[in-house]
Amino acid sequence: MEPDGDPEPVDKSVLYDQDNHVSSAVWDGQERGVLRCHEHTSMLDQWKLTPKQIKLVERAGFGYLRLLPAVSLDNALIAALVERWRRETNTFHLTVGEMTITLEDVALLLGLAIDGEPVIGPISSPSSVCEKLLGKVPEDLNGGMVKLTWLKEYFSGCPEDAVPEEIERCTRAYLLYLVGSTIFSTTTGNKVPVMYLSLFENFEKAGTFAWGAAALAFLYRALGNASLKSQSTISGCLTLLQCWSYSRLNVGRPKFNQEPDGSCFPYVLKWRGKSGSRTKCNVVSYRKALDSLNSCDVQWLPYKDMDSTSIPEDLKSSLNLRASKTMLLCFDKAERHLPDRCLRQFGMHQPIPKDVQRWERKSRIVDHGVDLLGKMDLALKEWTERWLHVVEGDLMADESEYMHWYERITRKCIGRVTSSLESEYQRTVTAMREIANIADIFSTEGMDPQNIDLLDQVKNIVHRCLTEQCEDFQKEKTRKRGTRKRRQGLSDHGG
Repeated sequence: MEPDGDPEPVDKSVLYDQDNHVSSAVWDGQERGVLRCHEHTSMLDQWKLTPKQIKLVERAGFGYLRLLPAVSLDNALIAALVERWRRETNTFHLTVGEMTITLEDVALLLGLAIDGEPVIGPISSPSSVCEKLLGKVPEDLNGGMVKLTWLKEYFSGCPEDAVPEEIERCTRAYLLYLVGSTIFSTTTGNKVPVMYLSLFENFEKAGTFAWGAAALAFLYRALGNASLKSQSTISGCLTLLQCWSYSRLNVGRPKFNQEPDGSCFPYVLKWRGKSGSRTKCNVVSYRKALDSLNSCDVQWLPYKDMDSTSIPEDLKSSLNLRASKTMLLCFDKAERHLPDRCLRQFGMHQPIPKDVQRWERKSRIVDHGVDLLGKMDLALKEWTERWLHVVEGDLMADESEYMHWYERITRKCIGRVTSSLESEYQRTVTAMREIANIADIFSTEGMDPQNIDLLDQVKNIVHRCLTEQCEDFQKEKTRKRGTRKRRQGLSDHGG
């Protein structure tokens, strides 16, 4: 593509909301920089749960989510991914085709149930719900939301010998804090809606909800909102988003000193701690990497080599739902799950997908007394029929035909292509330095003399290339500087 070529879709029937998308602003030179990311996993370990509380948390369906590690968010990577998200299809539009976060990713990365009752319930008075289920009501219960700091202050230290009622209240507060810090984090940064609390009244019943599907609905909505050029923040489970990217895309992925344990569950634990390192880039660098993404940079089936015996049986039995073309629900949010657009993520051939049925994202006022069940009856019906709409692969699908179609309906790139000699030089030198570093620290213990000699040759070649690159670059800069001076001299003489 030419440096200033029009990246707009040839066929605009799919990406019909382009004018409002952040990519249109970026192309016009209006950089918004990194997004403000709202998630609070770093505070979760400050809650000290008793064994009795842990059992209640597990019964409620959050035994694995409570293990969520404090992953350092890469705001620039998240911002670059959001630039590729399209709310018309709930997918990332990448150079290799569409990809998305699926129910499978939520189940395996977070360990949350993706099958069960929809996360929607009665909307009662926030103060009465707090009084009934927590035994306390915060003074500043504004907008039906409670501060996370208030929950931690009053409920994070449940005594070992507490009476059952106090144990249950402290555990409900923890669960509200947990979802408000992770899967349902809001752009307020430090508050969580009280409406979720009513679902924790009965811990056994709480365990019947499809919390993973709700988490995905919430994240889809957050990604869609953040992809609009008028927005500067993002919420939802950003650890899920970032670890999904780490698992599937070779962009911004940490480099581990040793291969992480593949037998841990949930799989998000693979990215915990500081066993790896990465060089954080800015949004522009990540954007360029995504604009030039190749198939070899994509891991379509990241879980195939994971230890499947570590997956709980109830989750394993629901994984067939991963390819269900259905509506995901989280109270007032209804978002389409469209796996038929990303079948390569399930090891299937990708045909041209069917048109997406447009749906209106209504901003419903979630206030006590509102009958959400009645207002969302069509979305609820789709979820009820989820097992009837599991997409099956097409063995005869022609992926070249798909890519030809895709290139006509997608936006080809986000940022303008540049041919700067200096940026090309920097990328080349950075890559060679990484190769040199790997070669220099590679252990030769137990290696036969022939392979040691080959390794030495690699070192010599890389170091020689680095030296030549530096010399050539300096010569080119000197030549260009001289050319500019001569032109300036001629211009002055002519004047």
